[in-house]
Amino acid sequence: MPTGGSMRGTTVVWGDYGLRMKDHDRRVSAKQLKNAEETINRRLRGERFRLYKRVSANIGVYTKGSDVRMGKGKGKFDYWAARIPVSRVVFEIKSNLHEQVIRDAFRLAGNKLPGLWEFVKKGDPPMVGITKLGPGVTLQSLKEARREVEPKDKSEPQPIVPPAVKVPPHTISTGLDPTATTVHVAP
Repeated sequence: MPTGGSMRGTTVVWGDYGLRMKDHDRRVSAKQLKNAEETINRRLRGERFRLYKRVSANIGVYTKGSDVRMGKGKGKFDYWAARIPVSRVVFEIKSNLHEQVIRDAFRLAGNKLPGLWEFVKKGDPPMVGITKLGPGVTLQSLKEARREVEPKDKSEPQPIVPPAVKVPPHTISTGLDPTATTVHVAP
């Protein structure tokens, strides 16, 4: 039974609005993050806002040529990247701008990044994986073992498998001829 999961980084902390990874974890290059940041700045140019970057590209990606044989080292440095887990907030904005303007800026930035992204506000519930924690759903309840659903009518248990087909009493199985397995006898 999987019991992992983390709520860290899934809510807006410093700003009023955020851009959160929606589908699954992936590696995002520093160039993609920079393009998304420039897109937000370009859309909100001339306005007063504060942009917070919640991830940094701190993983070096090394590659070897496609015609190079195996062995002989790791390859040469290619680019910087960041691993972003599912439901992680990547950018936050603190501003007095209208929500729709910021939503549009995050939509444009999400188009520059790989994967699916969603717009979140301050006060939205945290997430574990792709499950939102809210009223009735806690981290502890997700870690508990699943319970069986009790039948609606407790007096008669519900069958898991459909009942077997009942054979009429006037049918007799002979087994003599493989093509004719049953013989009908008149009552």
